[in-house]
Amino acid sequence: MNNDVNISKSAVNFTALSSISALRSDQSDNAIVVHVFFSQDKNPEDLDEFQQLAQSANVNILQVITAARSTPQAKYFVGQGKAEEIAQAVETHNADVVLVNHSLTPAQARNLESLCQCRVVDRTGLILDIFAQRARSHEGKLQVELAQLKHLTTRLVRRKTGLDQQKGAVGLRGPGETQLETDRRLIKVRIAQLQNRLAKVEKQRNQNRQTRQKADIPTISLVGYTNAGKSTLFNRITQANVYAADQLFATLDPTLRRLQIQDVGTTILADTVGFIRDLPHDLVSAFKSTLQETTEAGLLLHIIDAADPRKLENIAAVNAVLEEIKAADLPTLLVYNKIDTLENLEPHIEYDDQHIPVAVYLSAISAEGIDLLFAAIREKLKNEILHLQLNLSPNEGKIRHQLYLLDCIRREEISDQGEFLLEIQIDKIQWLKLAKKFPQLEKCGKNL
Repeated sequence: MNNDVNISKSAVNFTALSSISALRSDQSDNAIVVHVFFSQDKNPEDLDEFQQLAQSANVNILQVITAARSTPQAKYFVGQGKAEEIAQAVETHNADVVLVNHSLTPAQARNLESLCQCRVVDRTGLILDIFAQRARSHEGKLQVELAQLKHLTTRLVRRKTGLDQQKGAVGLRGPGETQLETDRRLIKVRIAQLQNRLAKVEKQRNQNRQTRQKADIPTISLVGYTNAGKSTLFNRITQANVYAADQLFATLDPTLRRLQIQDVGTTILADTVGFIRDLPHDLVSAFKSTLQETTEAGLLLHIIDAADPRKLENIAAVNAVLEEIKAADLPTLLVYNKIDTLENLEPHIEYDDQHIPVAVYLSAISAEGIDLLFAAIREKLKNEILHLQLNLSPNEGKIRHQLYLLDCIRREEISDQGEFLLEIQIDKIQWLKLAKKFPQLEKCGKNL
């Protein structure tokens, strides 16, 4: 137990020495923001979003420095002259940190730190820091620490005084282990511990999910770009008290609430972490168990800020993450939120050619259109009922058992060859989930 505590303390110390040094929530850091335009069209909205990220991390922005390049420079990411301009700005304003709105290599971060004589944090490091500040649950803290340590392993550096090899007394002298090697080994041990703990959490989540599936309780998962209004809508629908604010990544920990919907019955509504462009891959992998709620959902509500001029790009960014976690093919209902900030836009439902709801326009803050959202959810979850005939071989009893658990078998016969001839009536969403779990079902089923 003591060893575990020591390793945990070491890992925290490593983070403090790394380029993603914690931007503490109890005090405001003074920062110089750096952004590079790589195209002819200088789009300021990426820079605006990064400044919002900095403000979410409780950072006081002293100066914004921009540059235009065709490709990143190998040593400083920016050119030599621009790097010296950044260093001069740090000295002039007595800044604590330089925030760079791009992903830096470990070498680029170290070179800038040496030149500026202060911490340098890139976009990934800033997002990780915000997550570290917002994590409240035990699981969330474990996930953030795991993501930080994975990010840190390639960026671990020590001062020259810490690179000396350890030396023992008489009879114990030898090449020893450098302090850097010791740090890397302890981080590796800590990562293994975190992964083991998160595996236990994931196992518990799977058990809860299986219980809901056996009880035929569908899950509705809220997804969307950060600050699109997911938590506000979640509170409006469930009367929950989840923290919501007009800032990026206001909420981090997943929240589940039971919800009763007419003609559908009991459902589970899940509020998940918001997505963002260039979401660190380490975060996606660390939040695997949390995002599993999304991959197993019966319906995704994709919340979109209708007033955001970059809403199409935000939709593409969310879809990219859904693709990465293998949830892109799930039934989805687009929810355009914040229509109260737009003129001449009334709450309404958009339908496709088959008269199936594809989008709802509403305002979570004023409750306009919430009744339309429930109507669209009813239409999506009722879905079409499939009537199928299955021929299962004798060694496919596991599939037959699953069908009985779902209570969807309406008639059964056994052929002379011992095959199970089944007539089933099943919800289309449930059928797609089964077909994903048992690919052979796509070949052995036919419509009645």
